[in-house]
Amino acid sequence: MSKTSLRTHQCGELRAEHVGQQVALTGWVARRREHGEHLAFVDLRDHSGITQCVINEDVDVRSEYVVRITGVVRHRPEGTVNENLPTGEIEVGECEVEVLRKATPPPFPVDARADDVDEVLRLQHRYIDLRRERMQKNLRLRSVVNSAIRTSMERQGFVEVETPMLVPSTPEGAREFLVPSRKEPGSFYALPQSPQLFKQLLMVGGVDRYYQIARCLRDEDLRADRQYEFMQLDLEMSFVEQDDVLDAISESVLDAAEAVTGERPEPIPHITWHEAMERWGIDKPDLRFGMELIELTDVFAATEFKAFAGAASIKGLRVAGRSDEFGRNQLDKLTDQAKKLGAKGLVWMRVTDTDGTVGLDSPVAKFLSDAEQTALAARMEAEPGDLLLIVADEWMTTCEVLGVLRNDLGRPPVHQGPYKYVWIIEFPLFVGIDKETGRPKPGHHPFTMPHPDDVELLESDPMKVRSIAYDLVLNGWELGSGSIRIHEPDLQRRIFTALGITEEEAARKFGFFLNPFDYGAPPHGGFAYGLDRLVAILAGEENIREVIAFPKTQSGADPMTNAPSEGDPAQLNELGLRVLPKVE
Repeated sequence: MSKTSLRTHQCGELRAEHVGQQVALTGWVARRREHGEHLAFVDLRDHSGITQCVINEDVDVRSEYVVRITGVVRHRPEGTVNENLPTGEIEVGECEVEVLRKATPPPFPVDARADDVDEVLRLQHRYIDLRRERMQKNLRLRSVVNSAIRTSMERQGFVEVETPMLVPSTPEGAREFLVPSRKEPGSFYALPQSPQLFKQLLMVGGVDRYYQIARCLRDEDLRADRQYEFMQLDLEMSFVEQDDVLDAISESVLDAAEAVTGERPEPIPHITWHEAMERWGIDKPDLRFGMELIELTDVFAATEFKAFAGAASIKGLRVAGRSDEFGRNQLDKLTDQAKKLGAKGLVWMRVTDTDGTVGLDSPVAKFLSDAEQTALAARMEAEPGDLLLIVADEWMTTCEVLGVLRNDLGRPPVHQGPYKYVWIIEFPLFVGIDKETGRPKPGHHPFTMPHPDDVELLESDPMKVRSIAYDLVLNGWELGSGSIRIHEPDLQRRIFTALGITEEEAARKFGFFLNPFDYGAPPHGGFAYGLDRLVAILAGEENIREVIAFPKTQSGADPMTNAPSEGDPAQLNELGLRVLPKVE
């Protein structure tokens, strides 16, 4: 597969069994070393690896020159074998060198650690950065993942369908990128946040099982796991219930992981949203480490300590064996952090050992009875050297604050194994009340199916309604989300009513999407997960930029192409656009 008109092998392929063969290699000069009289060693590099070539010192080749070298494979002299290199047993001698392209010295060494090079400089010269072994490995790993996913989808009977990139602007979801229409000045297309509308219409169209490795675009602030442009495995299925969708997605994810690692992960467990919040304080829990939240409300049911008395929820977090790491300044910072996250405060306690008796060292210990201290230590399984952190507040606040502290204090880097997948199911259908309208806000989108056991609560107690929505989480990163969709008009009207959307408003905003349902919409559901995030974790990267060939910086700029750039006045005129002066 590696043979072309210019080469017989790639640089990383040669081994001892090739000794004596005449070969032709092509690639970039990674390094040149002079060696004695009339000899030089050249390390020739391509994406597959490096081969040492012995050339005449008079041959002018320098770093990053593109060359073709022909010669004979031979054993390296005794004592010069490089055990750290796959090709370290051999070298190519009797070399003839053809310079295919001279090169200007690059702005940074290709073999430099990424951390040693300014990221903007790396992205400005991304074509050089891509030559590095790490980036080559990541892009090829990404290709393996894509291939495994497509194979999995096809094996499960899914049909790949491409959906439009120029779509109507939709009123729900993230901020969109708009594209002005030259033919209709003042009108705009939007770039798709996801193929959501089209994949559901494909179900109306009888496609039954659709998938696409889709490009999506959202004008949202960038971070380690988010870019303006991203790729996702998008899927929709007809005549299914929740478990059918979860099984199909699980199959594709586990197939991808197995293709990369050679080992198939365990079946993915299912945990309800409420259980996830109760135990880990977050709806995307990292299951690689313990430190679960501990329920303490009943322990302090009769307490006279004002900070705990009457609290709706009291929970604790045990930081095992690390109390010595936290001086008073660090504990004050934790308290400040808890307050910034919405808690009224944070109680901390060091667990001590006095003559074999477990004690609690804390400014608030004197406000707790001996019985409460004993019950607290027992419930939290406290041992000397532990640090105990306690929050008393509303249930959601208590969970979320301790969930953040748990991640901050215990979470290993994302790239460290093992891989712990988990499905989070039964999300709330609504999340909070809109202050302006007094209406509930949808947790997913307004077409998400409510849980059948909770439908009767839509009018009487909407905040208790669960949805048939689900997220897939890996090592604390949300890979993606999905839901079973509403296909019944009466139920859809009830949801719109709960949200305060009138029939006229629904027709105006969603008519083009919902009207086709009147022609026969099957029960259907779907899901989408981020390929960039999945690949980043499998590649051991903390930032998805490291698995994208040409990403944007944290500010959304592209230093290589200087995008975004100002529009040409003539082009803006043609589009009927005027640029407002910048606000200082």
